[in-house]
Amino acid sequence: MKIVLLEGLGVSNQIIEKHARKLESLGHTLIAYEESVDPDLQVVRSRNADVIMLAHTPLSTAVLEKTPSLKFINVAFTGVDHIPVAQAKQQGIAISNASGYATQAVAELCLSFMIQLLRKINQTEARCRNGGTKDGLVGRLLCGKTVGIIGAGAIGRKVAALCKAFGCSVLAYNRSPVCDPMIDELISLEELLIRSDIVSLHCPLTEETKGMIGKNQLLQMKKDAILINTARGGVLDSAALAEALKNGQISGAACDVFEIEPPLPADHSLLHCPNILVTPHIAFSSVESLEQRAEILFQNLYSWLDGKQLNVV
Repeated sequence: MKIVLLEGLGVSNQIIEKHARKLESLGHTLIAYEESVDPDLQVVRSRNADVIMLAHTPLSTAVLEKTPSLKFINVAFTGVDHIPVAQAKQQGIAISNASGYATQAVAELCLSFMIQLLRKINQTEARCRNGGTKDGLVGRLLCGKTVGIIGAGAIGRKVAALCKAFGCSVLAYNRSPVCDPMIDELISLEELLIRSDIVSLHCPLTEETKGMIGKNQLLQMKKDAILINTARGGVLDSAALAEALKNGQISGAACDVFEIEPPLPADHSLLHCPNILVTPHIAFSSVESLEQRAEILFQNLYSWLDGKQLNVV
């Protein structure tokens, strides 16, 4: 089999070389490239490939159209909205993801966002650097707050568990029934928005969830509530959030994901509104989680080569 890795995995070369040697001993070939979003270059690099592996780089539909040998797409990511899934299914191409690798990493950043926003870390740090004090910027505790989790999958449930450890009440909205001792109530989206002090997004980006948090939903939230998005940028209407922050409809927000992958244009609406933390899609990225991701990716590959597909999309 010819196996093509279309982008780096954020791990050491030794890890990639270890797997390349193992695959070679099994009679296969692994070719690794640096990331490129150029469709023509992706096609050239994927020529005669049986397996394509990649992380967050959008995969061109041309690769599927011009690589008739392709049998398996192995995605080093949880979401697959950057992969032409429908086209792959039509062509009988199997897809696996690396679900689970970033659960702890995303959940920890999410809790960090909650505490930073509640304790006004951005503002007080700026004051401190400029010789000021905390006067007028006294924050609030996470303990005792009601946290609303939208999307109670593995990451959402991990966030719920961490919030419970801090003494929070946890509400959740999920498209299917969920039973978890860390979730106090499973309720409607509208009720969650109305009751929550903190709303945290953890749902996938689908046709049903695209833009699910917009102007009307933000108006339902408490004026002192905060919103956190570590899910997918397209789930949230950025312009509506920027307007809500400027108008004081909610008190703060944190976004690690956007409708486009960073770098963001200088005029992006969320870069120019008050009380928001922005990070360039770092939630999944830690030394430990990236190494775990690589291991999951290659285990997916070895199992598929052995006729047993794991983490099926």
